[in-house]
Amino acid sequence: MIKIGITDSKEITMVLDIVKKQFGHYRHDRKLKLVEDVKNNPLKYIDDIAWRTYANLIKAQSDAVVELSNRLKQPSFFGAEIIDETAKHQMYAAMKLPISVDGAVMPDGHAGYGLPIGGVLATDNAVIPYGVGVDIACRMCLSVFRDDVKVLETKRDELHSVLLKNTRFGLKERFERPSESKVLEDPLFGEIPLLRKLHGKAHEQLGSSGGGNHFVEFGIVTIPQDSPDLNLKAGKYMGLLSHSGSRGLGANIAQYYTRLARKSSPLADRYKHLSWLDLNTQEGQEYWLAMNLAGDYASACHHDIHRRIAKERHRQVQVYLE
Repeated sequence: MIKIGITDSKEITMVLDIVKKQFGHYRHDRKLKLVEDVKNNPLKYIDDIAWRTYANLIKAQSDAVVELSNRLKQPSFFGAEIIDETAKHQMYAAMKLPISVDGAVMPDGHAGYGLPIGGVLATDNAVIPYGVGVDIACRMCLSVFRDDVKVLETKRDELHSVLLKNTRFGLKERFERPSESKVLEDPLFGEIPLLRKLHGKAHEQLGSSGGGNHFVEFGIVTIPQDSPDLNLKAGKYMGLLSHSGSRGLGANIAQYYTRLARKSSPLADRYKHLSWLDLNTQEGQEYWLAMNLAGDYASACHHDIHRRIAKERHRQVQVYLE
């Protein structure tokens, strides 16, 4: 059912109950085709004894859908010839939103959920949770050490052990003795009900990196010329680079406020990831505050990783670059 666009848990339960009671003798493929037809053509089933409740629900949802504007504000494409076509169409759709002001897609633009990855959308006093992303504030952080780069070969096994001991990967991974951080003392954890529920998980996952394309690795950093700002002279240094975001905290914030956005600004299924929250509403303000807190938390996770590894190697971290 999810594949044909039925994603709401209450809606799924309703459909399953109807199919079980009225059409249990149908083959699986016939059941699926029937459900899909009801969803796409609710007016046909408004008076059907079995389907009328569900059909009226779908019709009401359709009537409430926000229409996209027929006037297209032209976005900017940098490197248009190499940008994925699907990404272009996603940005064209986003520019038709009544809240859209301007938009652009970078040369590495490719298809995402709602907005293209590598796309930027300016809105008028509104925020699109899915546009910000599920892994809020996913970023990279670099630490530079004064070690001779030769240690990357001579101490390879030692460095490998340090990484394994001080990093955690996977959706459910966490430290048995998590670190403390000022970000966990933020009063928002007590003021916003959702954040209050997530505080314990955020503490346990502090300093972990999640899954997917996240990583923590040692490498060589080349400083081409003396840098007074970084207090580093030209040369090659050993570096520690990490890539991750706001873990379960950010994911739960994104999912919760996306559901609220879809209720306050419902869009047709193929545009549902573009639903937004008005920043003049309580929900919009809550999301904005929670989103920024998730960004601070993502930064704290990186700093914890780098601090752990620097301490393990008895080395002082030279600089953080995020």
